[in-house]
Amino acid sequence: MRVLFVSKPITPPWNDSSKNLAKDLAGALPRTKATVMVRRGDAAPARAEAMATYPARAASATFERAAVMATLLARGGAFPIWHFFFAPNARSAAAGRLASRLKRVRTVQTVCSAPAEGADLEQVLFTDRVVVLSEHTERRLRDAGVSAARLVRIPPAIAPLAPLVDISASRRELGLDPDRVVVVYAGDLEFGGGAESMLAACVGRPYELVMACRAKTFASREAERRLRVRYPGARWFGETPHIHTLLGCADVVALPSADLFAKMDYPLVLLEAMSMERPVLVGRGTAAEELCVGGGALAVDNTADAIRAGIVAALDDETLGARGRRQVLARFTPDVMATAYEALYGELR
Repeated sequence: MRVLFVSKPITPPWNDSSKNLAKDLAGALPRTKATVMVRRGDAAPARAEAMATYPARAASATFERAAVMATLLARGGAFPIWHFFFAPNARSAAAGRLASRLKRVRTVQTVCSAPAEGADLEQVLFTDRVVVLSEHTERRLRDAGVSAARLVRIPPAIAPLAPLVDISASRRELGLDPDRVVVVYAGDLEFGGGAESMLAACVGRPYELVMACRAKTFASREAERRLRVRYPGARWFGETPHIHTLLGCADVVALPSADLFAKMDYPLVLLEAMSMERPVLVGRGTAAEELCVGGGALAVDNTADAIRAGIVAALDDETLGARGRRQVLARFTPDVMATAYEALYGELR
């Protein structure tokens, strides 16, 4: 069976959750050959086939969308199933709907982050099957009128990481104090309020707070500038190539945002931290709270007092990290995810 993955270019850097999800799925499918879209001149990840779709260098969003559309119309008909990976938006959905109808193919859309509140779901969800990552988003879409027959829930996956052997040495390599409690925030600066709540909770306290945040937009860069001025004392790592070492060094990894807009329901960075046996805090009332089932994480409200109490609770729970790793190995590995997707592809054949 052959499936065409329609997504951002599946090539480095691996700093985008939807790209990582598609890459890991393509590499884990045991009986399906995935063809992934790449930039011209780039190779596909292991076990996948490359389709040169995007220009060699990043271009405007309009030009790159046009390149995808041209590829679908010219070469997409060779594939019985198209699998789309992107956050729902009207423009991409309209193009995907038109191309798939013209080519008469079956379609799957993985909702890599939940639609914005108020989005016209009939416009942005256009495929035969819609894959959601969490019960939280599944419930929301069903309540909004999306047919239960179209919805399939398949959690995301990561390649599990091993716990660090020598945390003190790794901290020294990163310039972190081996003797302080290190708390890492690897979330959004623009949405959800998690960044400011973390700073309010930790700055001036006996914690070394590391802000590992990718400033993706002008608004997020402005938010970082404002927060640096208001809360001096935190360590700002930005987008770091050492994120896995940083996670492994942490005493607590926290993403207590009240809203995960533009993030995966289960942020992959949290799954990676859990796989390294690091205690994790998530925002109460968000999709990520589902990671607490089975005791793999702790949920906190998005307030400074609640976050401080959550950090204390996580530090006091000596088995929280081990429970989180067991949960990742049982539920969030590429093999588990690939088995579920192959069953879905089989239904569409």
